[in-house]
Amino acid sequence: MKGLVLSGGKGTRLRPITHTHAKQLIPVANKPILFYGIEAIRDAGIQDIGIIVGDTWREIQEEVGDGARFGVRITYIRQDAPLGLAHAVLTAEEFLGDEPFVMYLGDNIIKNGIKDLVDDFRRKGPNAQILLARVPNPNQFGVAELRDGRICGLEEKPKVPRSDLALVGVYMFDANVFRAARAITPSWRNELEITDAIQWLVDQKYEVVPHIVNGWWKDTGKLEDMLEANRIILDTIEERIEGELDAESSIQFRVVVEAGARIQNSVIRGPAIIGRDTRIENSYVGPFTSIYYGCTIQNVEIQHSIVCENTVITDHPSQRTLRIEDSLIGKYVEISRSEMKPRAHRFLLGDSSRVALL
Repeated sequence: MKGLVLSGGKGTRLRPITHTHAKQLIPVANKPILFYGIEAIRDAGIQDIGIIVGDTWREIQEEVGDGARFGVRITYIRQDAPLGLAHAVLTAEEFLGDEPFVMYLGDNIIKNGIKDLVDDFRRKGPNAQILLARVPNPNQFGVAELRDGRICGLEEKPKVPRSDLALVGVYMFDANVFRAARAITPSWRNELEITDAIQWLVDQKYEVVPHIVNGWWKDTGKLEDMLEANRIILDTIEERIEGELDAESSIQFRVVVEAGARIQNSVIRGPAIIGRDTRIENSYVGPFTSIYYGCTIQNVEIQHSIVCENTVITDHPSQRTLRIEDSLIGKYVEISRSEMKPRAHRFLLGDSSRVALL
């Protein structure tokens, strides 16, 4: 059995960060989202994994490598354009061959992984197995309708959903899915929808098995979902202090301070994680905050936020403390208070930026 991870999307809902950063590499609890999927597939006993990549292929390949760090073999598969999940399946047909496979959307995280689900698929051998979860906003997902526990209909982002069962971003197929993907036509979005391919399998009397996920699952395509995933994972960490902590600083509740990090005259209140070689000075880092590697945080209060690598956030100690919360801050960002006169806010902002000032 093989694995297929989809990592070619443009991440439009997370712009402007995704103008220059693959959304699947944004860190959740200081681990790129994509790594959760690769590790989940590996832990299910699958070692041969293909990754569908698009315009951000170089960045993803540099970060993931050949898979040795995960104990798997990685093959990169270029998709010329994001023309739908079923199109991605066809793009990977040569790599997948006749083997059954698990398809995992690279911006999804599922609690407790997928090992039991893959074992069940291997044991029962249906043509397809789909994961479903009850959501409050089904019109934003592919939606399945069940009757007597069997799938009777699927629809992609329906205006009037017929159920609250959304397709979770993990699917298992045998080779018949290629026939299905070739049999369907593009949707109104000009994409080959995986929901249409699965519906074709249902209509042609192939065995498609639903499984309702009771634990938490997150599609991290939006800011609020990414922050919630960060919060949920941070809430499971065990305290680990590998960096330096001076006598004027305090660690409260569960905090991870990675090797090379330095905490000076600061309070870190967990659950939180401070990445390697990051420096925290005269600051407060509050709960549900992850700060990635190589960052500098000075004279700042920050909580319920994600800070990507090599970012600098500083304030002047004589001013009212800069306070940040509910934020996702990209890599190589600099945030500081200017002493220039006349005193004013000065911005250099890209497309789709959002700024809130108090």
